[in-house]
Amino acid sequence: MEIKQVGVIGAGQMGNGIAHVFALAGYDVLLNDISEEAVARALEVIGRNLERQVSRARITEADREAALARIRPETDLAAVGAADLVVESATEKEAIKNSIFESLAPYLAPQTILTTNTSSISITRLAARTDRPERFMGFHFMNPVPVMQLVELIRGIATDQATYDTLLGVVETLGKTAASSEDYPAFIVNRILIPMINEAVYALYEGVGSVASIDISLKLGANHPMGPLELADFIGLDTCLAIMNVLHEGLADTKYRPCPLLVKYVEAGWLGRKSKRGFYDYRGETPVPTR
Repeated sequence: MEIKQVGVIGAGQMGNGIAHVFALAGYDVLLNDISEEAVARALEVIGRNLERQVSRARITEADREAALARIRPETDLAAVGAADLVVESATEKEAIKNSIFESLAPYLAPQTILTTNTSSISITRLAARTDRPERFMGFHFMNPVPVMQLVELIRGIATDQATYDTLLGVVETLGKTAASSEDYPAFIVNRILIPMINEAVYALYEGVGSVASIDISLKLGANHPMGPLELADFIGLDTCLAIMNVLHEGLADTKYRPCPLLVKYVEAGWLGRKSKRGFYDYRGETPVPTR
C-alpha cells in the first residue's frame, strides 16, 4: 500500500527525530503527545535540527520550510489513528505502549499499519493486544534519528509479507538502510550494544578503571566514536537498564544481569544527559566524570 500520512505518537527525543525524517522525505506527519507543550517543544527541536542541516548544506532552506509545513501538532488520538502508518515512540514501558494501542483501536482505518519504535520489547506480544497483528511491526530507529542510517525491521510471528514489504519501501524513501531482525529480546543492535555498556559499568563498579579511563580505552583502543559510559549517558541510563532487564528476563541467562551500579544510578535519578547527571556531570561547561 502507499503511505502518505504518518502518525507519530511520542514527541520526545526519538519521536521528534522520527517526525523530522518523515517530513523531510515528503510525508505528512501528525505529531502526538499527551500535552500541547510537549509537541511545541518537539517542534522547536525539529526546527533547530533542520536549521543545522541547512547550515551544513545537507538540505536547502526550501527543504526546511517544506518539512516544517508538513508536521501538524495533534493531541487527538482519533486523527492519528486514521493515518496510513502509525509509529509509536513512547516511553520504553510495555504497559504504556499497550495502553496507547488500546486507545487507538476505535479510530484505526482498515489499512493502517501499526508500528512500535521499541528497542527491546516483544513485537509479537505487543501485536497480540491489537486487532491487526498481521499489520504490526517493530520499526526501530537509531538515535539521533536524523543522523543515524540504520532502521531495524522486526516482524512479529503474525506479521504478513505485505506489511514488511511496505515498511521496507518506506525505509528506502527515508534514505536509510534496513536490517531485518527476528523477534527476540533487544533485537540485533541492542542485543550486542547494551551488554557491552553493562560490562563497562561492571568494569567501573569493580574498580578496573575510572569513567575517563574506560571511555578513552574504548575510543582509542577499539576506535569507537564514543566511550561506552558516555554513550550510556547519551542513550539514557534508565533505557539501558530497561533493555538489560528485558534481556535478563527474556533469555534467563545470568550474563545479562544488570550491574548493581547501573541500578543505583537510575535509582538516584542520574539518567545521563537528559537529567544533567549520569556517569558524567553535565551541569557545567564541560562534562566531568562522577566516579
